Amino acid sequence: MLQFETITPDNAHILKDYYAACQHRLCEYSVGVKLMWRDYLHAQFAQGAGCLIVKSCTKGRCQFDYPVPGPEGDVDKALTLIEEWCTENGCRLSFNPVPEDKAAVLLRRYPMMTVSNERTWKDYLYHSEDLASFAGRRYSGQRNHINKFRKAHPDARFVELTAQDAPLVEQFWRDYQEQFHKQDNGMAVNELNHAREMFRLLDRGWFCAGGLLWEERLVALSLGEFCGQTLQVHIEKALYSHAGAYPTMVQAFAQHFGTRVQWMNREDDACDKGLRTSKLQYLPAELAGKMRLDIGLEIDRLTCIPTLKTERLTLDALQEKDKAAYNALCLDDERNRWWGYDYRTDLQGELTEDYFLNVAREDFAARRAVNFAIRLQGQCIGEAVLYRFDWRGGAELGARIAPEFAGNGYGTEAFAAVAEWALYQLMLTRVVAKCYKENRASYAMLSSCMRRTGEDETFHYFEKLV
Repeated sequence: MLQFETITPDNAHILKDYYAACQHRLCEYSVGVKLMWRDYLHAQFAQGAGCLIVKSCTKGRCQFDYPVPGPEGDVDKALTLIEEWCTENGCRLSFNPVPEDKAAVLLRRYPMMTVSNERTWKDYLYHSEDLASFAGRRYSGQRNHINKFRKAHPDARFVELTAQDAPLVEQFWRDYQEQFHKQDNGMAVNELNHAREMFRLLDRGWFCAGGLLWEERLVALSLGEFCGQTLQVHIEKALYSHAGAYPTMVQAFAQHFGTRVQWMNREDDACDKGLRTSKLQYLPAELAGKMRLDIGLEIDRLTCIPTLKTERLTLDALQEKDKAAYNALCLDDERNRWWGYDYRTDLQGELTEDYFLNVAREDFAARRAVNFAIRLQGQCIGEAVLYRFDWRGGAELGARIAPEFAGNGYGTEAFAAVAEWALYQLMLTRVVAKCYKENRASYAMLSSCMRRTGEDETFHYFEKLV
């Protein structure tokens, strides 16, 4: 099981080892964005299958980045680890942001999903040589602004900034704060505060930075991060009082650092009209989409638990009248041993008369499981549970019969009926089951209606396919 830890400046070097070679181009696949926006993203990371696995939680919604492989990484196995974590933690599976060129992998993997690709969050990607040269008529506006800046500041020069330049950078922030006109914009204020924090991390070696120095003071600065063939430009600031400083900074930064990469990503505009206008004026070569894929489950199709009928049995939703019989079944320690479940382990609160019935109903309401009451002439004699939906068209099935009704084939009959319904009505592609090696009765039942797929030290495993 994946073990996540919160991303902080103290462990971000682990992420950098993966992002340094990452070719996804999106700004979220960088240390800078994870740290700058950690109060919003609440991002955590784990390592598994040789990949970096990042989980964020925004507005109460859990979402995963597409796994970033290391040299020996296996993305397929990493996706399986994410699926298993979501299943175990009762969390819906969602990927965001997904690079457009990786979306096809997930589209093939998952049979049910909804997809969105909002304009608001698309990144602005530029060819690094375009920003470095501003060549051609299309960039005449930028060149005019730069010429005006150079005329007014003939001695201004670009300097690379390091941790030793902290006093110079801090003076810039004081100057910038005096001219800052977005004091009533909470997001802009937060972004400014985080930008200052990022420059204090220059000693970590994760970022590159530079500024325009004029009369021993900075009038503009920028900070970026190399990720594969993309320079992620996290921060671009210029004093409003120095006309033309902004495009001059953009060009100088590209000339100094952009020669190492093909792309420069100046990130999204967050639906800010001014930012959008500015970023478009620099003529991006591409708007890189950030796709969100919310993975669905076949159980989501159900509005209620259906009624199934066999030659001798009826299977339907548990009811109030089943409470005594169902409690006896759930409290039977001998049966639970073979069921692989001890209610004491998961008990939430007080064990009341309604506890087990409520848990079954809550599981269906959250679309985690379908609990069928197995009825003989209207009496509840057991249950069949379809659960652990695996996001890829599969689910696990289990059945148990009260001891006084065992030995009559009721379990096999009910199990086969639910498996048939799951495959041909619920539209699963695979139903799996397992039994303890010592449980000969369950082994015989499963062998009669499923194909054995393997074993380990504890279980025999079975499956039934469409």
